[in-house]
Amino acid sequence: MRARISRRRLLTCAAGGVSGLVSSRIVLAQSVTKDETFVTAPVSIDVNARPIASFDPRDRSHMRFGSLQWRSGLVLTSPFPGFGGLSGLRLDPKGEKFIALSDKGSWFTGRIVYSGHEMTGLADVEAAPMIGPDGKPITARGWFDSESLALDGSLVYVGLERVNQVLRFDFSRGFTRARGEIVPMPPAVKKLPYNKGLEALVFVPKGMPLAGTLIAISERGLDAQGNLIAFLVGGPSPGQFAVRRTSNFDISDAVLLPSGDLLVLERKFSWLAGIGIRIRRIALKSLAPGAVVDGPSIFEADLGQEVDNMEGIDAHVTADGDTVLTMVSDDNFSLLQRTLLLQFTLVE
Repeated sequence: MRARISRRRLLTCAAGGVSGLVSSRIVLAQSVTKDETFVTAPVSIDVNARPIASFDPRDRSHMRFGSLQWRSGLVLTSPFPGFGGLSGLRLDPKGEKFIALSDKGSWFTGRIVYSGHEMTGLADVEAAPMIGPDGKPITARGWFDSESLALDGSLVYVGLERVNQVLRFDFSRGFTRARGEIVPMPPAVKKLPYNKGLEALVFVPKGMPLAGTLIAISERGLDAQGNLIAFLVGGPSPGQFAVRRTSNFDISDAVLLPSGDLLVLERKFSWLAGIGIRIRRIALKSLAPGAVVDGPSIFEADLGQEVDNMEGIDAHVTADGDTVLTMVSDDNFSLLQRTLLLQFTLVE
């Protein structure tokens, strides 16, 4: 029965586009629009968290999955109708405070609560609309499908997939109330396919190869050889490159490790095989204009494990020196899908 329910959840995800309880403490009235998924004013919300006992429900003793070791997971729900559609996540260095975005043009901020190394819930969660250059929610001009997220100190970059452009917010000027400014992007970004555009953003910090570069990768914008189109924006060597596409996987997010490797989160869907999740490890130093980059798979999962439409990934290093990967899923605001928050230890 469990597999049948999971497949129903999957089929709903496909129909809407794979790439588509506690009371709410409402701070401001009329916080959502008529369809109740577009947040139009800041609001504090409660989020309920149910622990996931095991990533492999068939065998709780199964803890190692490729290069990842299971730590903990949560199924997140909220009575607030605008909660969901989470497409990107960034954590502070301790892995506690977070910034997430919804594909409906909303911010979600708060902190992860732990007991030991296991996540137990979320606290201090607030939803807020993304504000555009004109001071209005970006959804007012039809800008949504906010799918990708990158941080450079107080600067926050957001990729808008359907209009294929990037906004930059300075969180030192009002946190989530800051206005986004349009970031100049290469002309080829505008040519990416509708609903398959910019899906992953990573900013390269000082001290690493390509420092000062914004890496932007498309979900399924393909070059003439069938590889995934990507861009190096700014930095020492701007230009276009490609990520080799294999086994029909599409890009859903990426994160840069302190080691200088880029982890690329990918997913695929077929009516026969269902949904698949993969993480590839790519050397940052291999990225260059004109390059076609590739790397080994370090993690794969499917409907036999506790996965859904996994769209966001981030990494932090614990006080014990463990590199922890956190993944989040986009439920597409579907009753048959779930918002999952999963954590693994990266085993080098």
